[in-house]
Amino acid sequence: MTTTTLPQVLRFTDPGLRAQLEALPASTALIGIGTDGTAIAVNVDHAPHILICTGTGGGSTTILRTLTAQFLHQGAHALVLDNPLVAHLWTKDLPTVTHRGSVAGIHDALLGLATELQRRLHLDDVDDGLDDVPRLMVVLDRADTTLRHLARYWETFRQKNDPKKSPAITTLEDVLHAGHQARIHVLYNGRAPAVRDQFATVILARVSAGTWQHLAPIAGPAPKPSAHPGRAHVVQDDTTRPTQLLLMTDAEAADWLTATAVGKS
Repeated sequence: MTTTTLPQVLRFTDPGLRAQLEALPASTALIGIGTDGTAIAVNVDHAPHILICTGTGGGSTTILRTLTAQFLHQGAHALVLDNPLVAHLWTKDLPTVTHRGSVAGIHDALLGLATELQRRLHLDDVDDGLDDVPRLMVVLDRADTTLRHLARYWETFRQKNDPKKSPAITTLEDVLHAGHQARIHVLYNGRAPAVRDQFATVILARVSAGTWQHLAPIAGPAPKPSAHPGRAHVVQDDTTRPTQLLLMTDAEAADWLTATAVGKS
């Protein structure tokens, strides 16, 4: 008989869970478990960017952490843009992560990302391609606030002949459009009003009916939000699946990746 209820909780420390994560292909991360007990996952080779939007207490920062940690474990690198709450300090000491928390630092990091995008697109055109280039995850927490800060920051020193739009924001849009070809993927926590169609996987929790219709208009009416910790709806291929999200603490993520780096995974 098919199970129609979600697990009460899904933790990194659950028996067998860590082995399940380590067995996933290098392009796939576990989001959580659905009502029929099957894994709800995302393969960034097919769905390159992920949009996360939650209401208060919906767990968006936890979702970013668990997904980012999995891709890092698989050998990816990450650019973590962490303004204004500095919620991802667990990444700061990891050798394959660049962490930026200030608006100026995020601005400069995105300008550097523009150069990296072009470098990777060039490599994709030559014989060797991108086979030896690590996947790059761009993790943008509190994106709506960060983009507003970037726009204001650009206005403080923009010259007469400079573009009106912040080049940092333009870079992010370019990555959303061309990143798949360059093995660059965006994990975006926010509403993404101008680029919604670039996200094939959308994770929603505790959002209003208006936000649901804005971000998942083809997925039908908004389901009733759940106050249960770790509950969300994952929208992929216009299909909505209730999901119990994987929960991983800062310490669990950092310890797992530190062990991975020294060959003790």
